[in-house]
Amino acid sequence: MLSRHQDPIAAIATAPGRGAVGIVRVSSKQDLSALVTAICGRPLKPREATYLPFRSAQGEAIDHGLALLFPAPHSYTGEHVLELQAHGGPVVLQLLLARCLEADPALRIRLAEPGEFTRRAFLNGKLDLAQAEAVADLIDASTEAAARSAGRALAGALSGEVGQLRDALIQLRMLVEATLDFPEEEIDFLQQADALGKLRRLLDRLDALLDRSRQGAILREGIKVVLAGQPNVGKSSLLNALAGAELAIVTPIPGTTRDKLSQTIQIEGVPLHISDTAGLRDTDDEVERIGVARSWDAIREADVVLFLHDLTRVGQPDYERDDAEIRGRLSAVEPGRILQVYNKADASDGIEAGSGVPTDAGTTDAAESAAASSILRLSAKTGAGLDALRQRLLQQVGWHAVPEGLFIARERHVQALRRTREHVDLALQQAALEPAALDLMAEELRLAHDALGEITGAFTADDLLGEIFSRFCIGK
Repeated sequence: MLSRHQDPIAAIATAPGRGAVGIVRVSSKQDLSALVTAICGRPLKPREATYLPFRSAQGEAIDHGLALLFPAPHSYTGEHVLELQAHGGPVVLQLLLARCLEADPALRIRLAEPGEFTRRAFLNGKLDLAQAEAVADLIDASTEAAARSAGRALAGALSGEVGQLRDALIQLRMLVEATLDFPEEEIDFLQQADALGKLRRLLDRLDALLDRSRQGAILREGIKVVLAGQPNVGKSSLLNALAGAELAIVTPIPGTTRDKLSQTIQIEGVPLHISDTAGLRDTDDEVERIGVARSWDAIREADVVLFLHDLTRVGQPDYERDDAEIRGRLSAVEPGRILQVYNKADASDGIEAGSGVPTDAGTTDAAESAAASSILRLSAKTGAGLDALRQRLLQQVGWHAVPEGLFIARERHVQALRRTREHVDLALQQAALEPAALDLMAEELRLAHDALGEITGAFTADDLLGEIFSRFCIGK
Protein backbone atom coordinates (compact mmCIF):
# COMPACT_ATOMS: atom_id res chain seq x y z
CA MET A 1 0.00 0.00 0.00
CA LEU A 2 2.78 2.43 0.88
CA SER A 3 4.49 1.85 -2.48
CA ARG A 4 1.32 2.95 -4.27
CA HIS A 5 1.55 6.29 -2.50
CA GLN A 6 4.88 6.80 -4.26
CA ASP A 7 3.42 6.20 -7.75
CA PRO A 8 2.91 9.16 -10.09
CA ILE A 9 -0.83 9.59 -10.66
CA ALA A 10 -3.05 11.33 -13.20
CA ALA A 11 -6.77 12.01 -13.52
CA ILE A 12 -9.35 14.32 -15.03
CA ALA A 13 -9.95 16.87 -12.28
CA THR A 14 -13.20 18.37 -13.58
CA ALA A 15 -16.70 16.93 -13.44
CA PRO A 16 -17.83 14.44 -16.11
CA GLY A 17 -19.71 15.84 -19.07
CA ARG A 18 -19.26 18.76 -21.43
CA GLY A 19 -17.98 22.13 -20.28
CA ALA A 20 -16.07 25.18 -21.42
CA VAL A 21 -12.87 24.05 -19.68
CA GLY A 22 -11.62 20.69 -18.46
CA ILE A 23 -8.51 19.94 -16.40
CA VAL A 24 -6.16 16.97 -16.38
CA ARG A 25 -3.93 16.78 -13.34
CA VAL A 26 -0.67 14.86 -12.77
CA SER A 27 1.13 14.51 -9.43
CA SER A 28 4.53 12.89 -8.90
CA LYS A 29 7.37 12.84 -6.39
CA GLN A 30 9.69 12.42 -9.37
CA ASP A 31 10.66 15.21 -11.74
CA LEU A 32 8.09 15.92 -14.48
CA SER A 33 10.44 17.66 -16.96
CA ALA A 34 10.38 14.84 -19.51
CA LEU A 35 6.58 14.61 -19.34
CA VAL A 36 6.22 18.37 -19.76
CA THR A 37 8.52 18.42 -22.79
CA ALA A 38 6.74 15.46 -24.40
CA ILE A 39 3.27 17.00 -24.09
CA CYS A 40 3.96 20.73 -24.19
CA GLY A 41 7.01 20.72 -26.48
CA ARG A 42 9.06 22.91 -24.16
CA PRO A 43 9.85 23.52 -20.48
CA LEU A 44 7.42 25.52 -18.35
CA LYS A 45 8.12 28.30 -15.88
CA PRO A 46 6.93 27.39 -12.38
CA ARG A 47 3.44 28.64 -11.49
CA GLU A 48 3.07 30.55 -14.75
CA ALA A 49 0.20 29.74 -17.11
CA THR A 50 1.42 29.10 -20.66
CA TYR A 51 -0.85 28.84 -23.70
CA LEU A 52 0.37 26.16 -26.12
CA PRO A 53 -0.68 23.04 -28.05
CA PHE A 54 -0.83 19.70 -26.25
CA ARG A 55 0.99 17.23 -28.48
CA SER A 56 0.17 13.60 -29.19
CA ALA A 57 2.91 10.97 -29.57
CA GLN A 58 2.92 11.74 -33.31
CA GLY A 59 3.42 15.45 -32.69
CA GLU A 60 -0.13 16.43 -33.64
CA ALA A 61 -2.07 18.87 -31.51
CA ILE A 62 -4.67 17.17 -29.32
CA ASP A 63 -5.91 20.59 -28.24
CA HIS A 64 -4.68 24.07 -27.37
CA GLY A 65 -4.87 25.27 -23.78
CA LEU A 66 -3.06 26.40 -20.65
CA ALA A 67 -0.32 24.41 -18.94
CA LEU A 68 0.81 25.07 -15.36
CA LEU A 69 3.66 23.43 -13.48
CA PHE A 70 3.83 23.53 -9.67
CA PRO A 71 7.20 22.21 -8.43
CA ALA A 72 7.27 20.46 -5.06
CA PRO A 73 6.60 21.31 -2.32
CA HIS A 74 4.59 24.34 -3.46
CA SER A 75 1.58 22.48 -4.83
CA TYR A 76 -1.74 21.08 -3.67
CA THR A 77 -0.31 17.61 -3.04
CA GLY A 78 3.16 18.73 -1.95
CA GLU A 79 4.58 16.87 -4.98
CA HIS A 80 5.40 18.07 -8.49
CA VAL A 81 2.04 18.83 -10.12
CA LEU A 82 1.21 19.47 -13.77
CA GLU A 83 -2.22 20.82 -14.71
CA LEU A 84 -3.40 20.94 -18.31
CA GLN A 85 -6.46 23.12 -18.98
CA ALA A 86 -8.13 22.17 -22.24
CA HIS A 87 -11.58 22.44 -23.78
CA GLY A 88 -14.07 20.54 -21.66
CA GLY A 89 -15.18 17.83 -24.08
CA PRO A 90 -15.11 14.26 -22.73
CA VAL A 91 -13.22 12.87 -25.73
CA VAL A 92 -10.60 15.63 -25.64
CA LEU A 93 -9.97 15.11 -21.95
CA GLN A 94 -9.73 11.33 -22.31
CA LEU A 95 -7.19 11.76 -25.13
CA LEU A 96 -5.20 14.16 -22.98
CA LEU A 97 -5.32 11.82 -19.98
CA ALA A 98 -4.19 8.87 -22.11
CA ARG A 99 -1.31 11.00 -23.39
CA CYS A 100 -0.21 11.81 -19.81
CA LEU A 101 -0.25 8.13 -18.89
CA GLU A 102 2.04 7.08 -21.75
CA ALA A 103 4.16 10.18 -22.50
CA ASP A 104 6.99 9.26 -20.09
CA PRO A 105 7.28 5.45 -19.71
CA ALA A 106 9.99 5.87 -17.07
CA LEU A 107 7.50 7.52 -14.68
CA ARG A 108 4.93 4.71 -14.98
CA ILE A 109 2.06 7.04 -14.23
CA ARG A 110 -1.18 5.34 -13.18
CA LEU A 111 -4.78 6.50 -12.84
CA ALA A 112 -5.55 8.17 -9.54
CA GLU A 113 -7.95 6.57 -7.09
CA PRO A 114 -10.87 8.53 -5.59
CA GLY A 115 -9.54 11.27 -3.33
CA GLU A 116 -5.90 10.33 -3.92
CA PHE A 117 -4.69 13.86 -4.66
CA THR A 118 -6.14 15.11 -1.37
CA ARG A 119 -4.88 12.03 0.45
CA ARG A 120 -1.37 12.86 -0.72
CA ALA A 121 -1.84 16.43 0.44
CA PHE A 122 -2.65 14.99 3.88
CA LEU A 123 0.24 12.50 3.87
CA ASN A 124 2.66 15.21 2.76
CA GLY A 125 1.58 17.61 5.48
CA LYS A 126 -0.18 20.14 3.25
CA LEU A 127 -3.51 19.55 5.01
CA ASP A 128 -4.50 17.85 8.23
CA LEU A 129 -7.33 15.34 8.17
CA ALA A 130 -10.05 17.79 9.23
CA GLN A 131 -9.00 20.16 6.44
CA ALA A 132 -8.89 17.32 3.92
CA GLU A 133 -12.46 16.35 4.84
CA ALA A 134 -13.46 20.00 4.48
CA VAL A 135 -12.36 19.86 0.83
CA ALA A 136 -15.03 17.22 0.12
CA ASP A 137 -17.55 19.07 2.29
CA LEU A 138 -16.98 22.28 0.34
CA ILE A 139 -17.57 20.43 -2.93
CA ASP A 140 -20.68 18.69 -1.58
CA ALA A 141 -22.16 21.72 0.21
CA SER A 142 -25.87 21.99 -0.53
CA THR A 143 -26.45 25.43 1.01
CA GLU A 144 -24.59 28.74 1.11
CA ALA A 145 -24.15 28.46 4.88
CA ALA A 146 -22.66 24.98 4.53
CA ALA A 147 -20.23 26.21 1.87
CA ARG A 148 -19.06 29.12 4.04
CA SER A 149 -18.63 26.84 7.04
CA ALA A 150 -16.71 24.27 4.99
CA GLY A 151 -14.46 27.09 3.82
CA ARG A 152 -13.71 28.02 7.43
CA ALA A 153 -12.87 24.40 8.25
CA LEU A 154 -10.60 24.22 5.19
CA ALA A 155 -8.86 27.39 6.35
CA GLY A 156 -8.12 25.65 9.65
CA ALA A 157 -10.81 26.98 12.03
CA LEU A 158 -11.58 23.56 13.52
CA SER A 159 -7.96 22.42 13.37
CA GLY A 160 -6.81 25.58 15.16
CA GLU A 161 -9.20 25.09 18.07
CA VAL A 162 -8.29 21.41 18.31
CA GLY A 163 -4.62 22.42 18.31
CA GLN A 164 -5.15 24.80 21.24
CA LEU A 165 -6.89 22.05 23.22
CA ARG A 166 -4.09 19.65 22.31
CA ASP A 167 -1.48 22.09 23.62
CA ALA A 168 -3.39 22.44 26.90
CA LEU A 169 -3.56 18.65 27.22
CA ILE A 170 0.17 18.32 26.54
CA GLN A 171 0.94 20.88 29.23
CA LEU A 172 -1.18 18.97 31.74
CA ARG A 173 0.40 15.67 30.77
CA MET A 174 3.88 17.12 31.25
CA LEU A 175 2.99 18.39 34.72
CA VAL A 176 1.53 15.04 35.77
CA GLU A 177 4.44 13.04 34.36
CA ALA A 178 6.96 15.34 36.07
CA THR A 179 5.24 14.80 39.40
CA LEU A 180 5.24 11.03 38.88
CA ASP A 181 8.93 11.08 37.96
CA PHE A 182 10.03 13.10 41.00
CA PRO A 183 7.80 12.12 43.92
CA GLU A 184 10.62 12.83 46.40
CA GLU A 185 10.26 16.56 45.75
CA GLU A 186 6.92 16.41 47.56
CA ILE A 187 5.52 19.06 45.27
CA ASP A 188 1.88 19.75 45.95
CA PHE A 189 0.95 19.27 42.32
CA LEU A 190 -2.75 20.01 42.59
CA GLN A 191 -2.26 23.36 44.30
CA GLN A 192 0.93 24.74 42.78
CA ALA A 193 0.09 23.73 39.19
CA ASP A 194 -3.63 24.52 39.61
CA ALA A 195 -4.39 21.16 37.98
CA LEU A 196 -8.04 21.19 39.03
CA GLY A 197 -8.52 24.67 37.61
CA LYS A 198 -6.79 23.78 34.36
CA LEU A 199 -8.90 20.65 33.97
CA ARG A 200 -12.16 22.52 34.63
CA ARG A 201 -11.24 25.24 32.13
CA LEU A 202 -10.34 22.53 29.61
CA LEU A 203 -13.74 20.91 30.13
CA ASP A 204 -15.46 24.26 29.51
CA ARG A 205 -13.52 24.76 26.27
CA LEU A 206 -14.34 21.21 25.19
CA ASP A 207 -18.04 21.79 25.86
CA ALA A 208 -18.00 24.96 23.76
CA LEU A 209 -16.19 23.25 20.87
CA LEU A 210 -18.44 20.19 21.12
CA ASP A 211 -21.53 22.38 20.86
CA ARG A 212 -20.20 24.20 17.79
CA SER A 213 -19.18 20.89 16.22
CA ARG A 214 -22.70 19.53 16.69
CA GLN A 215 -24.02 22.59 14.86
CA GLY A 216 -21.45 22.07 12.11
CA ALA A 217 -22.45 18.41 11.79
CA ILE A 218 -26.12 19.41 11.41
CA LEU A 219 -25.09 21.93 8.75
CA ARG A 220 -23.18 19.26 6.85
CA GLU A 221 -25.47 16.27 7.23
CA GLY A 222 -28.78 18.11 7.27
CA ILE A 223 -31.91 16.82 9.00
CA LYS A 224 -33.83 13.77 7.80
CA VAL A 225 -37.53 14.52 8.19
CA VAL A 226 -40.25 11.97 7.43
CA LEU A 227 -43.92 12.82 6.98
CA ALA A 228 -45.99 9.98 8.39
CA GLY A 229 -49.63 9.29 9.09
CA GLN A 230 -52.81 7.81 7.68
CA PRO A 231 -53.76 8.28 4.02
CA ASN A 232 -55.22 11.68 3.11
CA VAL A 233 -54.01 13.58 6.19
CA GLY A 234 -52.11 16.00 3.93
CA LYS A 235 -48.56 14.63 3.85
CA SER A 236 -48.08 15.33 0.14
CA SER A 237 -49.66 18.77 0.48
CA LEU A 238 -47.29 19.58 3.34
CA LEU A 239 -44.27 18.43 1.29
CA ASN A 240 -45.39 20.70 -1.56
CA ALA A 241 -45.95 23.61 0.83
CA LEU A 242 -42.53 23.27 2.47
CA ALA A 243 -40.77 22.84 -0.89
CA GLY A 244 -42.72 25.64 -2.57
CA ALA A 245 -43.39 23.44 -5.60
CA GLU A 246 -45.85 20.79 -6.75
CA LEU A 247 -43.62 17.79 -6.21
CA ALA A 248 -46.14 15.22 -5.02
CA ILE A 249 -49.48 14.32 -6.58
CA VAL A 250 -52.35 15.38 -4.33
CA THR A 251 -55.79 13.78 -4.74
CA PRO A 252 -58.68 12.90 -2.41
CA ILE A 253 -58.13 9.23 -3.28
CA PRO A 254 -56.54 7.30 -0.37
CA GLY A 255 -53.24 5.63 -1.23
CA THR A 256 -52.21 8.10 -3.95
CA THR A 257 -48.63 8.12 -2.62
CA ARG A 258 -47.23 4.60 -2.87
CA ASP A 259 -43.48 5.15 -2.54
CA LYS A 260 -41.15 7.48 -0.71
CA LEU A 261 -40.74 10.87 -2.38
CA SER A 262 -37.84 13.00 -1.11
CA GLN A 263 -36.86 16.62 -1.53
CA THR A 264 -34.10 18.73 0.05
CA ILE A 265 -34.98 22.25 1.16
CA GLN A 266 -33.16 24.63 3.48
CA ILE A 267 -34.18 26.54 6.59
CA GLU A 268 -31.73 29.19 7.79
CA GLY A 269 -29.06 27.50 5.70
CA VAL A 270 -29.68 24.05 7.23
CA PRO A 271 -30.50 21.32 4.68
CA LEU A 272 -33.72 19.43 5.39
CA HIS A 273 -34.15 16.13 3.58
CA ILE A 274 -37.93 15.72 3.67
CA SER A 275 -39.59 12.45 2.66
CA ASP A 276 -43.27 12.03 1.87
CA THR A 277 -44.30 8.43 2.52
CA ALA A 278 -47.18 6.13 1.73
CA GLY A 279 -50.16 6.42 4.09
CA LEU A 280 -49.84 3.99 6.99
CA ARG A 281 -52.68 1.49 6.79
CA ASP A 282 -53.44 -2.18 6.16
CA THR A 283 -54.11 -2.80 2.49
CA ASP A 284 -54.57 -5.66 0.05
CA ASP A 285 -52.84 -3.74 -2.72
CA GLU A 286 -49.40 -5.36 -3.16
CA VAL A 287 -47.74 -2.18 -4.47
CA GLU A 288 -49.16 -0.01 -1.70
CA ARG A 289 -48.17 -2.62 0.93
CA ILE A 290 -44.56 -2.39 -0.24
CA GLY A 291 -44.80 1.40 -0.01
CA VAL A 292 -46.11 1.18 3.56
CA ALA A 293 -43.21 -1.11 4.53
CA ARG A 294 -40.78 1.43 3.08
CA SER A 295 -42.54 4.15 5.06
CA TRP A 296 -41.76 2.35 8.33
CA ASP A 297 -38.13 1.88 7.23
CA ALA A 298 -37.86 5.63 6.60
CA ILE A 299 -39.43 6.40 9.99
CA ARG A 300 -36.82 4.30 11.79
CA GLU A 301 -33.98 6.19 10.05
CA ALA A 302 -35.42 9.71 10.48
CA ASP A 303 -34.05 12.45 12.72
CA VAL A 304 -37.56 13.89 13.03
CA VAL A 305 -40.91 12.22 12.32
CA LEU A 306 -43.86 14.52 11.62
CA PHE A 307 -46.87 12.45 12.66
CA LEU A 308 -49.67 14.13 10.71
CA HIS A 309 -53.30 14.12 11.84
CA ASP A 310 -56.41 15.36 10.03
CA LEU A 311 -58.29 17.91 12.14
CA THR A 312 -61.44 17.38 10.06
CA ARG A 313 -61.57 13.73 11.11
CA VAL A 314 -60.55 14.03 14.77
CA GLY A 315 -63.19 12.29 16.87
CA GLN A 316 -64.34 9.86 14.18
CA PRO A 317 -64.16 6.31 15.63
CA ASP A 318 -62.52 4.60 12.64
CA TYR A 319 -60.01 7.40 12.21
CA GLU A 320 -59.14 7.51 15.93
CA ARG A 321 -58.73 3.71 16.03
CA ASP A 322 -56.28 3.70 13.11
CA ASP A 323 -54.43 6.69 14.56
CA ALA A 324 -54.07 4.88 17.89
CA GLU A 325 -52.65 1.85 16.08
CA ILE A 326 -50.04 3.99 14.34
CA ARG A 327 -49.26 5.74 17.63
CA GLY A 328 -48.67 2.36 19.23
CA ARG A 329 -46.17 1.33 16.56
CA LEU A 330 -44.45 4.71 16.80
CA SER A 331 -43.90 4.12 20.50
CA ALA A 332 -40.77 2.17 19.50
CA VAL A 333 -39.35 5.42 18.06
CA GLU A 334 -37.52 7.74 20.44
CA PRO A 335 -40.22 10.20 21.68
CA GLY A 336 -37.96 13.19 21.17
CA ARG A 337 -37.92 12.50 17.43
CA ILE A 338 -41.70 12.74 16.95
CA LEU A 339 -43.68 15.93 16.36
CA GLN A 340 -47.47 15.75 16.39
CA VAL A 341 -48.81 17.91 13.54
CA TYR A 342 -52.53 18.57 13.10
CA ASN A 343 -53.25 19.59 9.52
CA LYS A 344 -56.27 21.12 7.70
CA ALA A 345 -56.81 23.82 10.31
CA ASP A 346 -58.42 25.93 7.56
CA ALA A 347 -61.22 23.37 7.16
CA SER A 348 -61.92 22.70 10.85
CA ASP A 349 -64.50 24.77 12.69
CA GLY A 350 -63.53 26.66 15.82
CA ILE A 351 -59.84 25.79 15.66
CA GLU A 352 -57.22 28.42 14.95
CA ALA A 353 -53.93 27.24 13.40
CA GLY A 354 -51.09 27.23 15.87
CA SER A 355 -53.30 27.57 18.95
CA GLY A 356 -51.94 24.50 20.72
CA VAL A 357 -53.63 21.18 21.44
CA PRO A 358 -56.78 20.67 19.33
CA THR A 359 -59.90 21.42 21.35
CA ASP A 360 -61.39 18.16 20.07
CA ALA A 361 -58.56 16.18 21.65
CA GLY A 362 -58.34 18.24 24.83
CA THR A 363 -55.98 17.60 27.71
CA THR A 364 -57.06 15.53 30.68
CA ASP A 365 -53.96 15.37 32.85
CA ALA A 366 -50.52 16.86 33.43
CA ALA A 367 -48.82 14.34 31.12
CA GLU A 368 -51.04 15.31 28.21
CA SER A 369 -50.54 19.00 28.97
CA ALA A 370 -46.80 18.49 28.82
CA ALA A 371 -47.21 16.68 25.51
CA ALA A 372 -48.86 19.80 24.09
CA SER A 373 -45.43 21.35 23.62
CA SER A 374 -44.72 18.79 20.88
CA ILE A 375 -47.98 19.54 19.03
CA LEU A 376 -48.35 21.92 16.11
CA ARG A 377 -51.43 22.87 14.11
CA LEU A 378 -51.30 24.23 10.62
CA SER A 379 -52.82 24.35 7.19
CA ALA A 380 -50.71 23.02 4.36
CA LYS A 381 -53.28 24.52 1.99
CA THR A 382 -53.08 28.13 3.21
CA GLY A 383 -49.61 28.06 4.74
CA ALA A 384 -50.80 29.05 8.21
CA GLY A 385 -48.49 27.62 10.86
CA LEU A 386 -45.68 26.67 8.44
CA ASP A 387 -43.22 29.18 9.90
CA ALA A 388 -43.77 27.74 13.37
CA LEU A 389 -43.17 24.26 11.97
CA ARG A 390 -39.91 25.33 10.34
CA GLN A 391 -38.59 26.77 13.59
CA ARG A 392 -39.73 23.74 15.58
CA LEU A 393 -37.85 21.42 13.20
CA LEU A 394 -34.62 23.30 13.88
CA GLN A 395 -35.25 23.32 17.63
CA GLN A 396 -35.99 19.60 17.57
CA VAL A 397 -32.40 18.76 16.56
CA GLY A 398 -30.80 21.41 18.77
CA TRP A 399 -29.91 23.94 16.07
CA HIS A 400 -28.81 27.33 17.43
CA ALA A 401 -26.11 28.48 15.03
CA VAL A 402 -23.77 31.22 16.12
CA PRO A 403 -23.84 34.21 13.71
CA GLU A 404 -20.17 33.98 12.78
CA GLY A 405 -17.37 31.46 12.98
CA LEU A 406 -19.35 28.25 12.54
CA PHE A 407 -17.30 25.58 10.81
CA ILE A 408 -18.43 22.40 9.12
CA ALA A 409 -17.93 19.23 11.15
CA ARG A 410 -18.58 15.53 10.80
CA GLU A 411 -20.14 13.04 13.14
CA ARG A 412 -16.73 11.43 13.73
CA HIS A 413 -15.44 14.80 14.97
CA VAL A 414 -18.33 15.03 17.41
CA GLN A 415 -17.72 11.50 18.66
CA ALA A 416 -13.98 12.13 19.07
CA LEU A 417 -14.69 15.29 21.09
CA ARG A 418 -17.16 13.39 23.27
CA ARG A 419 -14.56 10.73 24.05
CA THR A 420 -12.00 13.46 24.76
CA ARG A 421 -14.37 15.12 27.18
CA GLU A 422 -15.15 11.82 28.93
CA HIS A 423 -11.46 11.14 29.52
CA VAL A 424 -10.77 14.68 30.74
CA ASP A 425 -13.73 14.42 33.11
CA LEU A 426 -12.34 11.12 34.47
CA ALA A 427 -8.93 12.76 34.87
CA LEU A 428 -10.58 15.52 36.90
CA GLN A 429 -12.21 12.90 39.14
CA GLN A 430 -8.83 11.21 39.72
CA ALA A 431 -7.21 14.56 40.50
CA ALA A 432 -9.92 15.37 43.06
CA LEU A 433 -9.20 12.24 45.14
CA GLU A 434 -7.29 12.40 48.42
CA PRO A 435 -4.55 11.63 47.66
CA ALA A 436 -4.80 12.23 43.91
CA ALA A 437 -4.47 9.13 41.74
CA LEU A 438 -1.87 10.68 39.45
CA ASP A 439 -1.06 7.51 37.55
CA LEU A 440 -4.72 7.03 36.57
CA MET A 441 -4.99 10.74 35.83
CA ALA A 442 -2.00 10.52 33.49
CA GLU A 443 -3.58 7.59 31.64
CA GLU A 444 -6.90 9.42 31.18
CA LEU A 445 -5.08 12.46 29.83
CA ARG A 446 -3.17 10.25 27.39
CA LEU A 447 -6.43 8.71 26.14
CA ALA A 448 -7.94 12.19 25.82
CA HIS A 449 -4.92 13.29 23.79
CA ASP A 450 -5.27 10.28 21.49
CA ALA A 451 -9.01 10.86 20.96
CA LEU A 452 -8.42 14.52 20.14
CA GLY A 453 -5.66 13.58 17.69
CA GLU A 454 -8.12 11.50 15.65
CA ILE A 455 -9.78 14.71 14.42
CA THR A 456 -6.72 16.09 12.66
CA GLY A 457 -5.19 12.72 11.82
CA ALA A 458 -2.39 12.61 14.38
CA PHE A 459 -3.72 9.23 15.53
CA THR A 460 -5.67 7.69 12.67
CA ALA A 461 -5.94 4.11 11.41
CA ASP A 462 -5.30 3.39 7.73
CA ASP A 463 -8.74 1.86 7.30
CA LEU A 464 -10.34 5.13 8.44
CA LEU A 465 -8.25 7.05 5.91
CA GLY A 466 -9.39 4.66 3.19
CA GLU A 467 -13.02 5.16 4.17
CA ILE A 468 -12.70 8.96 4.19
CA PHE A 469 -10.89 9.42 0.89
CA SER A 470 -12.84 6.76 -1.02
CA ARG A 471 -15.84 9.11 -0.91
CA PHE A 472 -13.99 11.84 -2.83
CA CYS A 473 -14.30 12.30 -6.57
CA ILE A 474 -11.54 10.83 -8.75
CA GLY A 475 -9.72 14.05 -9.66
CA LYS A 476 -9.66 15.42 -6.12
